Amino acid sequence: MNPPAFAAAPVRLSGLRLPRFTWNQETLLLAASLWFTLACNGSFWDAVLQGRNPASPGTWRFLAGTGLLITALHFILAALPACRRSLKPLLALLLALAAATGFYMHKFGIYVDPDMVRNVLRTDPAEARELLTPDLLWHLLLYLGLPLLFLSRVELLPRRPGPALLRRGLSLLAALLLGAGGLALASQDLAALMRNHKEVRYLITPGNVVYSLARTWSRDARASPAARQVIAPDATLGGTWAGRRKPVLFVLVLGETARAANWGTHPGPDGRLRDTAPETTARNVIRFTDVRSCGTSTEVSLPCMFSLQGRRHYDEAAIRNSESLLHVLARAGFRVVWRDNQAGCKGVCAGLEQQRPEPRPELCDGERCLDEILLDGLPRLAADHQGNLVLVLHQLGNHGPAYHKRYPESFRRFGPGCDTADLSQCSQERIINSYDNALLYTDHFLARTIDLLKAQEDRYDTALLYVSDHGESLGENGLYLHGIPYAIAPREQTQVPMLLWLSPGFSRSASLDAGCLRQAAAGPASHDHLFHSILGLLDVQTRDRDTQLDLTAPCRS
Repeated sequence: MNPPAFAAAPVRLSGLRLPRFTWNQETLLLAASLWFTLACNGSFWDAVLQGRNPASPGTWRFLAGTGLLITALHFILAALPACRRSLKPLLALLLALAAATGFYMHKFGIYVDPDMVRNVLRTDPAEARELLTPDLLWHLLLYLGLPLLFLSRVELLPRRPGPALLRRGLSLLAALLLGAGGLALASQDLAALMRNHKEVRYLITPGNVVYSLARTWSRDARASPAARQVIAPDATLGGTWAGRRKPVLFVLVLGETARAANWGTHPGPDGRLRDTAPETTARNVIRFTDVRSCGTSTEVSLPCMFSLQGRRHYDEAAIRNSESLLHVLARAGFRVVWRDNQAGCKGVCAGLEQQRPEPRPELCDGERCLDEILLDGLPRLAADHQGNLVLVLHQLGNHGPAYHKRYPESFRRFGPGCDTADLSQCSQERIINSYDNALLYTDHFLARTIDLLKAQEDRYDTALLYVSDHGESLGENGLYLHGIPYAIAPREQTQVPMLLWLSPGFSRSASLDAGCLRQAAAGPASHDHLFHSILGLLDVQTRDRDTQLDLTAPCRS
């Protein structure tokens, strides 16, 4: 490739004399690809070099080969769609993606796979604003501002279409050969790496973003929400309903980002025991102690936990193109109402009744509302309805990183806390304190909900089930937040709290032995049990209900 040529007259910018460069397109592509490899992939290099001897010739051979391969791949990625007019805008976009992605991968230890990209695309403005911290600005100034400034100084040489096409073809061939050479140098180590840790490919940026965006859009294009596959078309109320005297009011509370390790009595950062669930414990709930989630993000877990397939037969396309548990309950004759204090139901309540309570100043800050807003109007809703009612309350819960905004001041029990969304400004102890305060508030919210259900016992047989969608990392092994690929996700992100409360009337009418359920709750469970266990609790009969996955089945007389 031709060496860069300097313009005769440099330009002056803020007292600096910045030269102009006259380059051909391939030189600029090569420079950008090298920048991606050397400056934007710190998380990838950290991951692949763990445990390697820096003085070993094999390590240097692996570095050289992998570097050549990544550079060649990014060259091809940008060169294929680019022409002279679109090249600089395309590179500017890739530079922005690489800079932002590199920051969050390094800060939170995340992997940018299709599920993570889907999370980003579904993020609401309030959530996005919490992730815009001052350290992001400094990172972007260095890793985006400087390369964009350099890009603005480059003028591309004009070229006739014929020679330009020939040169582009030759450059792509050269990139393929360089990539093949890099692969040959590092093939043995790369093969072992991809076999044992194939998730590291989602650390190669900006290629990870481009690939994951393409996969996400492709999956969404294949989805057909308007023509969902019917699940349990034979759903009907079972035999216990013949002898019932009251309708049922069943509340399903979907927690957000609550992890099992911090629920209830556990050691705090100072080593002393603390209790984050005193109010629900006082209400004699049944606590399931070993529950595994469907995924590590709401975008995955929420559709999965309401699906017939679950984690054991996970198929994203099938799940998103099928009816959910809520549609089955509606078919069986329940009024199903989804109340949301977060970012929607991810399709599981499509076509069903949805509510978002009106904000109140004492519970809302203009962007977010505390979860007690979900209880507004609940007694009135129950009083106005005469039949069986299933109410789903979708919490904001412990959604990070602004844990300190998830509870009122009166629940600042564990301190000092982390009063910022920029977790890098807080010690791990402060982060955990704020996280536990938010759990304490969820415990209070659940206790209030139970009390409201108790007040309805003269008209309804009432019950409540609470389960979180996924867990959270709070600095363990350098990881924060959630969304790690499921195959390598730590327990902190996949073990979630789940609890059940039944009124005496509900237990009698459903012929359930609460003591038996308490014993069963000590065994392993997962989101896969949710579909079948709720059908069991509400005695909905269908061929699609699997009694082996119904946690209540052994406890029903």
